[in-house]
Amino acid sequence: MLEIQTKTLQPDIVVLELTGRITIGRDCKQLEWSVENLVKEGRKKVIFDMAGVSNVDSTGIGIIVMSAGQIKKAGGELRVAGATAHVEEVLKMTNIDQIVVLHPTTAAAAAAF
Repeated sequence: MLEIQTKTLQPDIVVLELTGRITIGRDCKQLEWSVENLVKEGRKKVIFDMAGVSNVDSTGIGIIVMSAGQIKKAGGELRVAGATAHVEEVLKMTNIDQIVVLHPTTAAAAAAF
């Protein structure tokens, strides 16, 4: 199960707080739709706060890459913050850290924009 909470950091950064697993299934679609809606709204600075994410599979990796691409195409940038050691290891093994900048905290990700 994946829970998504949306928060805004002033002036224009959107934080998607993710809790649970980003794995194959309906939950991943929710994340996709959330990003699509943000892009439609013209939001260009997005942070995935992954402190509460316990597992990411290939579907989750694909969605992170796709989300980063969508936001970049719209002239923005996606950052990942707070990934646990296991999730960060998966992101690095799959070279996601070459596409999306990984930060230890949401505050660090926001400051880097």
